[in-house]
Amino acid sequence: MAKLLTKTNPGLVALIGDLKQAARENDAPIWRDLAKRLSRASSRWAEVNLSRLERYSAKGDILVVPGKLLGSGQISKPIKVAAFRTSKTARKKVEAAGGEVLEFGQLMREYPKGSGVRIMG
Repeated sequence: MAKLLTKTNPGLVALIGDLKQAARENDAPIWRDLAKRLSRASSRWAEVNLSRLERYSAKGDILVVPGKLLGSGQISKPIKVAAFRTSKTARKKVEAAGGEVLEFGQLMREYPKGSGVRIMG
């Protein structure tokens, strides 16, 4: 039988609850999927470098990383990206390319149905 994980970060616990609530209220399965991914052990979270975003995104894309956004590589197109954790280098590079780094709550308010939002990781 799998051991049940208990999250101790109150901000993360609240975020997971908010994601589940947004999924129910807006009939948006993307938020439930993100809640499920963030409920895993943090060692299993996605770690996405900017080089991957550069390779697999287009100008104006809205992306979400269920884990950490790291600053390795370059980004040359303006995108919106949300991640649970973002390195300072990644934030600077995304903003320098004309993009925007969002918080999960801000992303859920702007795109309640999750339309056009892609999960990277």
